[in-house]
Amino acid sequence: MKAVKLFFQHEMAGGILLFSAAVAALAAANLPVLSELYAQLLDTPIAVKIGALKIDKPMLLWVNDGLMAMFFLLVGLELKREFYEGELSDWRKVMLPGMGALGGMFVPAMIYIAFNYHDSFALHGWAIPAATDIAFALGVLTLLGSRVPLTIKVFLTSLAIFDDIGAIIVIAIFYTSKISFVALGIAALCIVALYVVNRKGVCRLLPYMLIGTVLWVAVLKSGVHATLAGVILAIFIPMRNPRNKDVSPLRWLEHSLHTTVLFVTLPVFAFCNAGIPLLDVGIEQITHSIPLGIAMGLVFGKLIGVFCFSMIPVLLGWVTLPKEFSRMSLLGVSALCGIGFTMSLFIGALAFESGGDNLMFDERIGIMIGSIISGFAGYFILRYSLPKAKPVAA
Repeated sequence: MKAVKLFFQHEMAGGILLFSAAVAALAAANLPVLSELYAQLLDTPIAVKIGALKIDKPMLLWVNDGLMAMFFLLVGLELKREFYEGELSDWRKVMLPGMGALGGMFVPAMIYIAFNYHDSFALHGWAIPAATDIAFALGVLTLLGSRVPLTIKVFLTSLAIFDDIGAIIVIAIFYTSKISFVALGIAALCIVALYVVNRKGVCRLLPYMLIGTVLWVAVLKSGVHATLAGVILAIFIPMRNPRNKDVSPLRWLEHSLHTTVLFVTLPVFAFCNAGIPLLDVGIEQITHSIPLGIAMGLVFGKLIGVFCFSMIPVLLGWVTLPKEFSRMSLLGVSALCGIGFTMSLFIGALAFESGGDNLMFDERIGIMIGSIISGFAGYFILRYSLPKAKPVAA
């Protein structure tokens, strides 16, 4: 038990579990004994009915629409905290990762579009290579141990926060289905209720969670993607308790959610979405414009976009690179941003959920190839560029 406890306390534990879940999904989707059971598991119908209200979805969509709402709630809480008192509260610290995130979304999207401009349906996936998986990227950094200065970790984390903001905006605007204005009206009333509760100084989390649950159902039924309810809810969670300044409801909830999201939500999501049938894969599937555009966007688009856009304010003299952060190190971190696994899979599912198995397959194989190459490239560039670890005194 002590070994298990030590494992979960290690900063690489989340990345290891995420990777293990992806490998397990690949095994389940390709072993003859398990492939049918895996498909049946994802297609298992789960229904919840209260009066006239009914939510009936296969398990895969419960994971993508429901369980991932917890992930987006955590992202929203982290964003609010960072803007209030973290790295994003000072605009001078925001400039470098903010520009890097902008380039890291724009250039990969342009590369994907260049590969798929001839196919209007394939263009739905333009945002897939624009995402970064912070858990995996930080996991790779951890492999380099004490050689990695804190400034690099802060930069990568801040960039991932801006990346998440961009992903939230993209999902809200571009990946919504037919709008139900009745459900959207109920969602609006929930937002008003959250605002009133917040302004009244309510610091108990139960009212927020109850209203948030209704908000999630309303957003789900409205046609806007349900995970956005998590971000909206996070905005109204109080940062401070006016009656006890030592207690922060937001920090308490963030801390409570972090373990669940890292060790349950994301691995379950990876297991349900990374099962790619590889038995019949040929060169024509790998070189199809969709996976090729995604892989090239992640590998080259992220590296070029993050590095070049981050260097713009440096070259203009607006900011300087932090100490112990060379240009070659920045190039290595930019390559790591091409690990798009979790969020790329999520956006890919939204983009091609009605497109059939072939397009879903194309999307996932491109993400896998691009993320693996980016991870190795970033690791070796940083291993070469970072100073050697100082020997420990006897």
